[in-house]
Amino acid sequence: MSKTVAIIPARFGSSRLPGKPLEQIGGRPMIQWVYEQTRAADGIGRVLVATDDARIGAAVRAFGGELAMTGQHATGTDRLAEVAGALDAEIIVNVQGDLPLIEPATIAGCVQPLHDDASAGMASPMTPIRDPAEFENPHVVKVVVDGEGCALYFSRSPLPYWRGGMPAGVLGRRHIGIYAYRRSLLLELAGAPRSPLEQAEELEQLRALERGVRIRMIEVDSAPPEVDTPDDLARVRRMVEGAG
Repeated sequence: MSKTVAIIPARFGSSRLPGKPLEQIGGRPMIQWVYEQTRAADGIGRVLVATDDARIGAAVRAFGGELAMTGQHATGTDRLAEVAGALDAEIIVNVQGDLPLIEPATIAGCVQPLHDDASAGMASPMTPIRDPAEFENPHVVKVVVDGEGCALYFSRSPLPYWRGGMPAGVLGRRHIGIYAYRRSLLLELAGAPRSPLEQAEELEQLRALERGVRIRMIEVDSAPPEVDTPDDLARVRRMVEGAG
């Protein structure tokens, strides 16, 4: 199996929830939850947290995680590429730091297409949306795919638009913030300028689509919430306390 390294980009600043990597969930900082879930994924040989913030770095050292201190970057892709450029790895997995309850199997499933197909350059997971409120929520990124399961477009808007009214059942697909890349493709994308659609939606994966990259989408039945807002954080805390 190819050398596969997971990197978790983490920044302290967030417009909706500043300092969220250090928010406590069940007595552990959120970044530790993400790190431990990623370490448990099959096929991941190494996990690093990439940050430019000393407070996050101290938290990672405190729980024994591997740390890569970086310079300041405008995007998570750029931060990822700084670390990946110095690694001896073929596949780089970007696991977003706001997924404290992500299933290790979802991470492993995202990587598998790159092991199975040498022509695949990038893969990411998605899950069905059945709740109209989630479908309308701009904090929830939606994706539509072609007949081969590759992404056509990502948006914060409802996607697709149901002109005749929303159907019962599945309304669309929610994108989950994990990406598996060939290292060479990641470095190429990081070196490219921000694309117009990327800037419009503030979604970095659109840079890949606008450059003609095919992103293999892997569907999973369900996925835990991403933590973007204080309400999301409260929901995850309730889930953890209920499990305890």
